Amino acid sequence: MKHFYAGTTDPGLVRSANQDAYYIDPVGRFFMVADGMGGHAGGQEASRLAIEAMYAHFERFWEADDSSHDLLEQSFLKANQAIVQDQKAHPERQDMGTTAVAMLFRQDQFWCAHVGDSRLYRLRGAKLDRLTQDHTWIARAVQAGALTPDQARVHPMRHVLAQCLGREEGSEIEIQQVEGRGGDRFMLCSDGLTEELTDLLIANHLKTIRSCDMAASSLVNSAKEHGGRDNITVVIVAIGASATLS
Repeated sequence: MKHFYAGTTDPGLVRSANQDAYYIDPVGRFFMVADGMGGHAGGQEASRLAIEAMYAHFERFWEADDSSHDLLEQSFLKANQAIVQDQKAHPERQDMGTTAVAMLFRQDQFWCAHVGDSRLYRLRGAKLDRLTQDHTWIARAVQAGALTPDQARVHPMRHVLAQCLGREEGSEIEIQQVEGRGGDRFMLCSDGLTEELTDLLIANHLKTIRSCDMAASSLVNSAKEHGGRDNITVVIVAIGASATLS
């Protein structure tokens, strides 16, 4: 299935360092976004380690007999292990961790895995669907009916993660197969985007800007215009011949 892709990252308007990281496979096999935490150096190191570990595992086992589910699961476990090992070697970074979301296209199927509150969306026609659920305490409160989505959006505890990579006890890795067909647009992003832009605004950018590169840049710029309080990372994957880059 033919697909096009582009991504960008920006420190935003408040933070001096960018603790986000992303990777796009040059031939379109896999896509990753990570959002680090734990101070400037710690957050940057955690997201970098996660991306590098996942990349190395994908490259090594892409042609193996492992299922796509297992390939994603093991890549996240390797990322978690790499961060934990670094924490032990550098106690000053013991509080670092990272969210992560990854999507791969393998054996004519799309698969996704995530930990934390970095997200995957799919635009199909005019409809934007969030395909991942945040691993935060506030998201759990919404699911339990204790808070409304509008309350959650402004809650002071909305950034507190229930799961992240970089914990010795491990994390809950959510893995799923996702449907993709011609004309669909997938977007992986850090919460620096979704903190500033509503789903309606995100959908408008994805619907009206055909170029993946221009759409990613436009989304980042719009998030900065709405505050830019965190690092912002966007990766867009467009499916089918209609998703041109021009």
